[in-house]
Amino acid sequence: MKFKSLIILAGLILAISATAFGQEKGMEGMEGGKKPTEADKTAVIPTDGWLKRGDAIGSSKKVSLSKALAKPEKFAGKKVIIEGVVVRSCKMEGCWAEVAEKQGEKSVRVKMKGHAFFIPLQSAGATARVEGEFQVKTLSKAEVDHMIEEDGAKFDNRNADGSVTEISFEATGIELKRS
Repeated sequence: MKFKSLIILAGLILAISATAFGQEKGMEGMEGGKKPTEADKTAVIPTDGWLKRGDAIGSSKKVSLSKALAKPEKFAGKKVIIEGVVVRSCKMEGCWAEVAEKQGEKSVRVKMKGHAFFIPLQSAGATARVEGEFQVKTLSKAEVDHMIEEDGAKFDNRNADGSVTEISFEATGIELKRS
């Protein structure tokens, strides 16, 4: 009887510890996510397979990036897969990329959800498969100015007050490959 009580107590302690650990990890994401490692920043994108970051790409509907950008409200908040080429990417942490169907075409800013995963800093030119959701939101003048100063972001249509209505893509998973 004492042995059963001891096992139950040990199980309870283990369950409480796991719950506390899970809450701590969840809070990390709420406070801006984790920080990239050197391995995250410098990983080599393979030519014979895919470098996978975040959640595995699932079976969401694949949509044409050009069609989605033409009618973003149709896809906002729906989990989809887009494919294209990385036009440019974050040079500090690998926390975002711009993806277009082909070089020279209209692109979308892809942000890694919750800052939970990162892509190599030298991802430009890689083929990308990305799963996540389109978002349409207004960025303040301060946010726009920061993005322009930080990484040379370009915005086609600034509003009179300096803000921008941005179509972005929040990625839950991304796969990269060199051609």
